Amino acid sequence: MALPRFRKRQDAPNDTEAEKESGGTSNAGDRAILKKGTTTRRNAIFVLIFLYLVSIIFLILVEIGNTRNNAILGDMYFFKLDLTNVLVKSAPTSLSLQNSIARTLGLHDFYQVGLWNFCEGYQYEGITHCTKPDASFWFNPVKILLSELLSGASIALPSEVNDILNILRIASRVMFGFFLGGILLNAILLVSSVVVLYSRWWSLPAGIISGISSVVLIVAAGLGTAISYVFQAALNSQPDLGVSASVGTKMLAFEWTAAGLTMLAFTIHAGLGCCCTSRRDMRTGRKGGRNLQDESSRAETHGTPEP
Repeated sequence: MALPRFRKRQDAPNDTEAEKESGGTSNAGDRAILKKGTTTRRNAIFVLIFLYLVSIIFLILVEIGNTRNNAILGDMYFFKLDLTNVLVKSAPTSLSLQNSIARTLGLHDFYQVGLWNFCEGYQYEGITHCTKPDASFWFNPVKILLSELLSGASIALPSEVNDILNILRIASRVMFGFFLGGILLNAILLVSSVVVLYSRWWSLPAGIISGISSVVLIVAAGLGTAISYVFQAALNSQPDLGVSASVGTKMLAFEWTAAGLTMLAFTIHAGLGCCCTSRRDMRTGRKGGRNLQDESSRAETHGTPEP
């Protein structure tokens, strides 16, 4: 008698594998919802990084402006002193006439001032020499001109120049430190702004640092502008002396652009402190994250067939 044959029963699906598949699908969905919910905040961070990067580029140009004799850096200065037709008070009889009065007296036709140093040159030759960059530099026109004048020669300078020398020395050093500090703060914010995506709490320290950087750069740009225009006004106060000064618009434009971009970044940081859903908001169900969580729950409920 033949024995009955039994059909082999198929193994039931492994509960662990099912949980893994279910968990993988859920995690993928969560990531998609998380990415969708933080789009605005992520885009704002991209804008912040761009603003800080551009501001750092402009600040570097301000720092290295006038340190080299080339087409770009050589045309970046705070102000330019023109002595081409300076009035001579006394001169030795042995002088031979050169292309300009200043050159005849042993001076250069012009002197242009940057953050670290000054450059000098002649009207038809351009810049001929730039001093070595120095962190403690400040432009003392009286000392520099007296050191270059030929023995026995003297020139007339406006009396207002002597009145502003102490102010010029202090303001120049404060301006130098503030510009350097602004670069360092913006560099820190450039690499750390991405953490603002994870929580609105991170916007507080980032916003504080950005605010400090904005104030520092605005003060530095204000000092640079004030020094340039005050020096211009002092030298141009007596045109009959043949001494004049002009302001370097490129340098001022770069410093104010950097300060403006940093101020705009601070405004965005302040907005991110109270607006735009962060990843923490999504996980805790706050702000827009609550709606997205409800949407995710409804999608899972409608998409899963009842047993």
